[in-house]
Amino acid sequence: MAVRRRAAAAAAAVSAVLLALPAGAQDPAAAAWPASRPVTILGGFPNGSGVDIYARRLAEPLGRALGVPVVLDNRTGAGGNIASDAVAKARPDGHLFLLATAGTHAINASLYRDLPFDPVRDVTHVALLGDVPNVVLVSPERRPQYRACADLLAAARARPGALNYGSTGNGASTHLTGAQFAEAAGIELTHVPYRGQPGAMGALLAGDTDVFFNQSGPSIGAVQQGQVRALAVTTRERLPALPDVPTVEEACGLQGFESSTWYALLGPPGLPAAVRDRMNAEVARIVGAPEFRRWLVESQGITPPKDTSPDAFRRVHEADVGRWAEIVRASGARVD
Repeated sequence: MAVRRRAAAAAAAVSAVLLALPAGAQDPAAAAWPASRPVTILGGFPNGSGVDIYARRLAEPLGRALGVPVVLDNRTGAGGNIASDAVAKARPDGHLFLLATAGTHAINASLYRDLPFDPVRDVTHVALLGDVPNVVLVSPERRPQYRACADLLAAARARPGALNYGSTGNGASTHLTGAQFAEAAGIELTHVPYRGQPGAMGALLAGDTDVFFNQSGPSIGAVQQGQVRALAVTTRERLPALPDVPTVEEACGLQGFESSTWYALLGPPGLPAAVRDRMNAEVARIVGAPEFRRWLVESQGITPPKDTSPDAFRRVHEADVGRWAEIVRASGARVD
């Protein structure tokens, strides 16, 4: 019994010392991070998605800054929940992060009845990466009659429910933006979900769907190459990357309409503050560099964040959980 009491006392003493140390000093790995091990960024969506495009652009300069390879791993499925759950349950050693979205960590909080993780509590907020709008797309080859938003609205009002729109998945921002648009316009559109960006864009180009409310990153190149026609953007102001494309308010007459999401970097819960702050500083420096900002704005249509701090990201995240909950309820979307 005496041996047990001495062991318990020793354990308590060690715990007390650890609690008295700064957060970064509690874990010896934090001081040496990232050592010589690669850092992996998980994404929950397929190659060619907006998340994938952003992660690939970020990985190279981030790897140079950290002095180790930054590896990308897209674990697709369940609206990004597979990748999100992997990070939520990962060891907080600074070697696994998630390129998260408002979809994975705000929309899914209301969309899924039984998530295996808590989208707000089971994370460490690292950095906000930018606001991501959507673009209202049609195929000029398959739907040449839709030259402007007014044409699309007239057709939808003439045949309620006959027009459909594709999305990158049930409850994705590409789905809910379409639902927002239909409600604001007083029209009925039929939703057709696909598994990710390639399937939804392919369906539009093949004429299987009439319209696609796609995220800006994968849309801009297709618009500039003439593969698709952009009827409107879902921001209050026009995008510098598509200066000739009007806003939904301008083109469709829907006053005050706006729909955008965000990309961000998350770590597992319990990530040491020293690791979080180092990663935040490196990401903020990269995203704030003039060349990277130009790429975001002119190539991806993404608005760079004004404040990349973990606290600012946490406030945006928590507010968006409530905002998207209302939109999910209004849309009737649900995934079991």
